[in-house]
Amino acid sequence: MAMAVAQHRESSSGSSINKHLDAGKYVRYTAEQIEALERVYAECPKPSSLRRQQLIRECPILANVEPKQIKVWFQNRRCREKQRKESSRLQTVNRKLTAMNRLLMEENDRLQKQVSQLVCENGYMRQQLQTTSAPTADGSCESVVTTPQHSMKDTNSPAGLLSIAEETLAEFLSKATGTAVDWVQMPGMKPGPDSVGIFAISHNGSGMAARACGLVSLEPTKIAEILKDRPSWFRDCRSLEVFAMFPAGNGGTIELIYTQIYAPTTLAPAQDLWTLRYTTTLDNGSLVVCERSLSGSGPNTAAAPQFIRAEMLPSGYLIRPCEGGGSIIHIVDHLNLEAWSVPEVLRPLYQSPKVVAQKMTIAALRYIRQIAQETSGEVVYGLGRQPAVLRTFSQRLSRGFNDAINGFGDDGWSLLNCDGAEDVIITVNSTKNVTNASNLANSLSMVGGILCAKASMLLQNVPPAVLVQFLREHRSEWADFSVDAYSAAALKASSYAYPGMRPTRFTGNQVIMPLGHTIEHEELLEVVRLEGHSLTQEDAFISRDIHLLQISCGIEENAVGACSELVFAPIDEMFPDDAPLLPSGFRIIPLDAKTDKPTHKTLDLTTSLEVGPTTNPEAGDASSSCTIRSVLTIAFQFPFESGLQDNVATMARQYVRSVISSVQRVAMVISPSGLSPTVEPKMSPGSPEALTLAHWICQSYSYHLGAELLRSASASDDTMLKHLWRHSDAILCCSIKALPVLIFANQAGLDMLETTLVALQDVTLDKIFDESGRKALCADFPKIMQQGFACLPAGICMSTMGRHVSFEQAIAWKVFAADEASVHCLAFTFINWSFV
Repeated sequence: MAMAVAQHRESSSGSSINKHLDAGKYVRYTAEQIEALERVYAECPKPSSLRRQQLIRECPILANVEPKQIKVWFQNRRCREKQRKESSRLQTVNRKLTAMNRLLMEENDRLQKQVSQLVCENGYMRQQLQTTSAPTADGSCESVVTTPQHSMKDTNSPAGLLSIAEETLAEFLSKATGTAVDWVQMPGMKPGPDSVGIFAISHNGSGMAARACGLVSLEPTKIAEILKDRPSWFRDCRSLEVFAMFPAGNGGTIELIYTQIYAPTTLAPAQDLWTLRYTTTLDNGSLVVCERSLSGSGPNTAAAPQFIRAEMLPSGYLIRPCEGGGSIIHIVDHLNLEAWSVPEVLRPLYQSPKVVAQKMTIAALRYIRQIAQETSGEVVYGLGRQPAVLRTFSQRLSRGFNDAINGFGDDGWSLLNCDGAEDVIITVNSTKNVTNASNLANSLSMVGGILCAKASMLLQNVPPAVLVQFLREHRSEWADFSVDAYSAAALKASSYAYPGMRPTRFTGNQVIMPLGHTIEHEELLEVVRLEGHSLTQEDAFISRDIHLLQISCGIEENAVGACSELVFAPIDEMFPDDAPLLPSGFRIIPLDAKTDKPTHKTLDLTTSLEVGPTTNPEAGDASSSCTIRSVLTIAFQFPFESGLQDNVATMARQYVRSVISSVQRVAMVISPSGLSPTVEPKMSPGSPEALTLAHWICQSYSYHLGAELLRSASASDDTMLKHLWRHSDAILCCSIKALPVLIFANQAGLDMLETTLVALQDVTLDKIFDESGRKALCADFPKIMQQGFACLPAGICMSTMGRHVSFEQAIAWKVFAADEASVHCLAFTFINWSFV
């Protein structure tokens, strides 16, 4: 009886559980129901209550499912999706860490072998030093060095080329994974799971070498295909032509290649290479592409006399497939760039392995990783452009700028008649083939040709990244907007032949619209809109804004790069994919720090540029003996109508000279004292010294408000200026005129306005307030002039870049001069400001 009761209770309990499950704890959906839910999930992963009820009404197959159960299904579906993504991410990270760990272990093994080799060499050298005093009867040891390590083979026969290729392969592998080169980790490039790779450099006896190891999520054959196309990723490569190809063992190939390399500045000649490239597969499945220079003159091309022959020692790429996809790649670049062929001041560029690493080795690895990210869909760009399209625009801008700097004769460029003493070089191209693009030739069919005005100069104590960033953000400081170059170049005759060439007057305002960037933001592609209006009455009602396609690189102060650039070209507002480009811009190449006394001797245009450290010699500062030097190259291109070449040349030379003068002025202002930032700002003409003005500002604040602006009120003038300069609140001073102009700001004030001391003097007081702020200021202005000060309520002001800045309170007061009878200016302090 008890057993029957127990069975009855168990049966009733099971029935209760089933009812409970049926009530919503668990629902078994049919395939049709899951398909309907998945369709909704694809459109809206998190539907609202109304959407779920609508789903039940629209899908009869879900009629027997409660809304609460559908809500639970969507919650579970989102959870599964999140877990799947997290699992996929962790698997990817795990594969990457495993590959990087393998790479680091191999690097550790190589370093241990190098240490063992150095220990053996050290012991051998000690033994030799101990026996140097004892004469040796046997002189056979001297014959060891008499045999050359590499005897030249017959390059005219396939057998001789194969022998050279095998030797190149062995030497390359000994550099990539062995101890043939004493590699040293490149400064500032630490390896790690989030780094691009492992980088090393070496000063070899002959030439300079750079090495990179990294993990790339592409197959070896795809990587080899990308790297072989050197002009696509090596911006200094003008052309690469395969003159002959021979089959080799293991399915490999031997190629004879002629490569031309741009000169980075007008002060140096271009270079070329005549090399053998060997592609093969190793027994372990690794793919190898190695290359070295060949003896002989190589191909007889018309442009060859313009080039200096450089030498490539065994270099190349070792690409190993990874488990789970992707590849581990080893890159070695070993070059001798013939430093004797360039002026002495530029030789650091041709003798530094860091430059080789930045221009070639790191650039190659970054480019492959960029392609990998674009292939996986991780990269999203603006304006609906595909990543490959924007990458092509960047390459075209860079190539067009390099063509303008070099001015090769086989491209149609010729030097305009000059006496050799001109500071600005003028070259002319009448073949309409400046950028080797047929679309540009078609667009310039009505134009007589292209004229380029270019110059190079040496800068001292000017950080390249800071200068390029300033040129990018403050175009009005160097461009002549009253008669802009792009409109003046047309000289009315060709005003409709090219985008942006109609007569226009610009206001100086610019809007920067980002398009895309590379993997580490080292290169930015953007569209710049210059606001302007027409100079002709018939175009008065047509918008005359000019659009520039612009690329900037090396603008971060801590960026690791070979140069800092700002290159731009006028472009149609519609921005078509086949738009013609005529690039102009600036390139600043840093040289190695010079560790002797600073010199005032400069190249070409910098004879009047007086820069250098101004540190106190009594302070004994070590930085006073170190000078940062860099080479600035400027090139501007102008189309011209037939018969107006001389007029455009005169205009172009004057325009570039004005740009150079502006850049020099900016460089002098941003040039730090020694190597540390200066705190004493450069004042406008007629203004008192900065120390005096700081004293007047603080003294007048105390007089009007009965409080101290700075805590150290009794400090000396020098200390007072430093404290005022570093004050957390933004402090601005403006002139007392009908249209007040800003004449001074501390560091916080410059940060708030997003400007510099040079550009500050072009900012009027009304531009930094919005409409309500201007009304409040106008209402309190009589109070300021009568009472001496006024407190403005919280509000919004504007930076020079158009960003809104909020502040809790602003205080305005009159600044008396030394006699306390005349008012020198008005001062404002913005308390607790921040960008909105």
